Amino acid sequence: MPHESRPAQIKKISLFVQCLVDVYEPQTAASMVDIFTRLGLEVDCPTEQTCCGQMAYNAGHRREAAIAARHFVSLFEEAEAIVCPSGSCTAMIVHHYPQLLASDPKWAERAQRVAAKTYEFTQFLVDILGIQDVGAAYSGTATYHDSCHLARTLGIREQPRLLLNKVAGLSLVEMEDSDRCCGFGGVFSLKYPEISQAVLQDKVNSILRTGADLVVGCDLSCLINIQGMLHRQGAKVQAMHIAQLLGHRA
Repeated sequence: MPHESRPAQIKKISLFVQCLVDVYEPQTAASMVDIFTRLGLEVDCPTEQTCCGQMAYNAGHRREAAIAARHFVSLFEEAEAIVCPSGSCTAMIVHHYPQLLASDPKWAERAQRVAAKTYEFTQFLVDILGIQDVGAAYSGTATYHDSCHLARTLGIREQPRLLLNKVAGLSLVEMEDSDRCCGFGGVFSLKYPEISQAVLQDKVNSILRTGADLVVGCDLSCLINIQGMLHRQGAKVQAMHIAQLLGHRA
């Protein structure tokens, strides 16, 4: 469900922390809190939140995914705005929740209301708050990876780049085929590991050809996958979520 119009001035956001961020890179969420606080927004992070159900949904377990969806809707439906550091999780909520709960009109309506106020992190900064410069500073060269759901399902491509181009001291170098999949794909990488690794190798090769010392993205799942192969090959390139980069200050 697309966002139909810009909401009234938002004073408080509710942070939905993707599972991988919560477990592997909580600093990403901490950076988001710091950025939003500096921008004068109140931040709420409900402790009862769980997985959005995307993994179950993609694996064909619709009943289990619907349970997660109803929990999410119940927990976040009173929020002014819901912001998530993941294009794939945001796409699940915005596009798939209304479909997943469509058999029950009341739940479908509630899911649509929640979907209409759920945003990916860079989308919220640029499209809703109208902010491109958050006062970040980082000395180095970076290349940007377009994650699949973010770019193709949500149509978010320019927003991260606008933010990166405002980071003091940072030089952004585009990689070839920046929107080509990194090979992760959640369940896909588990079911088809050989194909996944071949796709990942192509992505890593594109990154290395840029000469950048940093690869930035908006989905930690992609970044963990990419960083793993970079590490195994002895490359010095660091993978970093855009929220962490934007959290750096001079």
